[in-house]
Amino acid sequence: MIKSYLITDPLLFGDTPATLTASLTAAIEKHSPDFVCLRDKKTKDYESLAREVMKIEEEFRLLIHSDVDLAIKLDVFGVHLTSSQFHEIARAKEAGLFVIASTHSYEEALKAMEADAITYSPIFNSPDKGIPKGLEDLKEITGKINTKIFALGGILSSEQIKQVETCGVYGFASIRYFIN
Repeated sequence: MIKSYLITDPLLFGDTPATLTASLTAAIEKHSPDFVCLRDKKTKDYESLAREVMKIEEEFRLLIHSDVDLAIKLDVFGVHLTSSQFHEIARAKEAGLFVIASTHSYEEALKAMEADAITYSPIFNSPDKGIPKGLEDLKEITGKINTKIFALGGILSSEQIKQVETCGVYGFASIRYFIN
């Protein structure tokens, strides 16, 4: 079975500690993800949200989105870096963090190979994320890259998870799959 990676979105999971933890707890109970990324690009108090998520006593590995310093400060499992943060990979790893980097092309995947894992997206149609890569492209990149790959983008069903699994990925990442 491939690994599952839940990525939060404040529009779908809530943007207050109470709404976020309630929806996240429900998603975790239903889907048991291996990894959870707290992703909220707009909150002014991201650290407080992260601390609330840390109180959820479940079996998942928490990653902070794009903030290496906060991930170190909170002593979480890891950090999820954007495609403009590849220069932060070495520093995050030196700090003992598990590093996942966002990639959207073969060239970006090559630049991020120092990370512990990458997301490669979008695989399927996903709002405002561009033209889907598709399964053939995903299969091709898994054959060329030695880094663990999470398929990301438009994964909404068990059938799609089975499809990406046949491409040789380490796991799948999604926002919307986990709120169903």
